Parts: sequence; C-alpha cells; structure tokens
Amino acid sequence: MKRLFLFLLLMLSLATQAQPLRVAVAANAQFVIKALQADFKKRTGTEIEVIAGSSGKLTTQIKNGAPYDVFLSADMDFPNALYKEGFGTNPPKVYALGSLIVCSTSDLEVKNWRSLLTTNKVNKVAVANPVLAPYGKAAEQALRHYRVWNKIKGKMVLGESISQVNTYISTGVASVGFTTEALIYESPDAAKLKWVKVDPKAYDEIKQGMLILSHAKKGNYDKALKFFSYLQSPAAKQLFKKNGYRIP
Repeated sequence: MKRLFLFLLLMLSLATQAQPLRVAVAANAQFVIKALQADFKKRTGTEIEVIAGSSGKLTTQIKNGAPYDVFLSADMDFPNALYKEGFGTNPPKVYALGSLIVCSTSDLEVKNWRSLLTTNKVNKVAVANPVLAPYGKAAEQALRHYRVWNKIKGKMVLGESISQVNTYISTGVASVGFTTEALIYESPDAAKLKWVKVDPKAYDEIKQGMLILSHAKKGNYDKALKFFSYLQSPAAKQLFKKNGYRIP
C-alpha cells in the first residue's frame, strides 16, 4: 500500500512537471513571445503554451477562472486591477514600453496623418477598441490630443485587439490604422507598409505589465517565477528591442 502511495505521488509529481506554463499574452506581443518562448525553452527546457488576445478580454477570462499562469498585458491597468482583486501572487512589473504608429498599405503619405485622416483619401481608420486594448486607448488619446477624434468618428473601424487592427491594415479594409511599432519587425510584408511614429507626448506611456497569476500555485509556480525573472534578463530585453519595444 505504501509503495502504491509513493508511486501515485511520483506520477502526480511527473504530471505536474509535464504541464506547460500557460501564458496569456496581449495581442500586440504575440510575435515577440514566439522568440521569447524559444529562447526560454532553450535555456530552461520549459514549454510555454501561449494564449493571445486583447488585454481586456484576457482579463475577463482570468476573472472567470481561465487556467493561466502568467499574464503579459499591453498596459499596467489590467494587471494592477487583477492583483488588487486577488488574482495575482506578486505585484505586477513593467516588462516593456510600447510605441504607437500610424500605418498603411495604400498609396498614401502618412507623414502628415493628422490632416490626411480628415480628407476623402481616407475612408476607414482602424483603431483597437480603447476599452479592451491599451494601444486603442493610446490611439484615442493621440487623436483627442490633436482634436481629430470627433472629426473621424464616422470613419473608424474598431478592432477587438491590435492583431485585428493589423489584419484591417494588411488587407486594405482600412486605409490607415493605429498599431504597435512591433508590426514593422514582425510582418512578412513590412516593405509594403508606410508608417510613422505618433509623438509619445500625445498619449500616456504604454507601460506593458506582467503578472504571475494565482492559478500558477496549482503546479506551475516555480516555472512562472523563472519566466518572470527571465523576462527581466538581458537576453529577453534584447529580444524586445529587436521587435520594436523600448525597455523600462
């Protein structure tokens, strides 16, 4: 009986070790996470399962019991709120700073985007939903800063996440879109993209936060701690820089 008990304990331990680390990732970081995923596995042997979506949608899923171990948000608001409500084990930390750009695949000169958006040359403007996606919130702030928001409301196409906005841009559904600079380093059609950075003074700094979730305590906490630490390492920071992010 004792041997059976020890055997079952061993099997349970092995099963726990075999569980991949489940990381919920904001849509804007779904490409850089692939590079991080591969590098982390190379260094630690740990498998990572990635679930991508808008920060707001992922936050709702976490609150509803989704079995995620780590959350990489596109802002600090969502992870801070989760931590305050008891869904995190440690205070969240900033892992990268985002950069907002105006982007297009059409034959438009986006350098003077503030005046361009109000002309007949632009029929649709893609923006991530400001309620769900921090890059959408930043876009709204920039548009309001330049007093363009109300002038182009009728042209706006809201995406659930930044990845949906990128689809609108790449397929030409929208003439122009507001997205992450990371797209320029990720897109196979980057050469076709015309883009310009939005002045960072026009929107709040996009501090992207990470949080170890309470669910990790059910078996993946050690792995989550290692990944949390890895994301602050020089190797990870270099990968972020290569993919269009700034480091805090």
